[in-house]
Amino acid sequence: MSQHKPIRRKTALDIQAMKGRDPIVSLTAYHAHTASILDPHVDFLLVGDSLGMVMHGFETTIPVTLDMMILQGHAVMRGSKQALVVIDMPFGSYEASPEEAFRSAARIMKETGCGAIKMEGGTRMADTIRFLVDRGIPVMGHVGLTPQAINTMGGFRVQGREREQWPTIEADARAVADAGAFAMVVEGVAEPLAVEITRSVAVPTIGIGASRECDGQILVLEDMLGLSARVPKFVKRYGDVAGEIEKAVTGFVEDVRARRFPSNEFTYALKGE
Repeated sequence: MSQHKPIRRKTALDIQAMKGRDPIVSLTAYHAHTASILDPHVDFLLVGDSLGMVMHGFETTIPVTLDMMILQGHAVMRGSKQALVVIDMPFGSYEASPEEAFRSAARIMKETGCGAIKMEGGTRMADTIRFLVDRGIPVMGHVGLTPQAINTMGGFRVQGREREQWPTIEADARAVADAGAFAMVVEGVAEPLAVEITRSVAVPTIGIGASRECDGQILVLEDMLGLSARVPKFVKRYGDVAGEIEKAVTGFVEDVRARRFPSNEFTYALKGE
């Protein structure tokens, strides 16, 4: 009788060990069905707080709640088998203190079964990252453009265009790595700075609107599929899902109005006949 080797889900340590090796592949996921499609092809799936914009139509990630992240985290865990699942800590769930962050992160991991959480911030969050890691919670950092701080950053602007901005962002990256994060997202950072960060930290950098020289890349799934209404300039569209949906809906509407829709009548066989 043939035996099937069980599928082992990747861990935070697996991702950390990929530093300087084959590029790390990641996409966001919010649903069980898309997670199941992506799962065989990616190293980790991020349940991003970007779901606030792509699923709920918010202008920013700020309104996203812990309950929303946990709900979609459940879905992605059910739909995936081998990829590490990382869930974003939403705005307001971790900033007040390391203890608050631990309570929020522990709830996410206990209720979803995910393998890691992600939080934004550099030097200001280093103590919190260390607090969580010391208590058994794998943390992915996030430096550069941090969308949860968009109201103090003045909008979605590329970070590090001016060289005098570099020391602060480099210090953030080093602080995140030194605090024990297993990897970090580097978002919206000028390419020369992203290259420097990637070379200077011991953990993988996952670029989004940064450099191709990062250790990995991530995109918001709906952006790269052409499903989002507004897409960042750096995103390459690999499909036109919005166009395909509109074409399919148009065909459905035409069939219904022309009474070409399949019949809903069923034939029931009576017992004994």
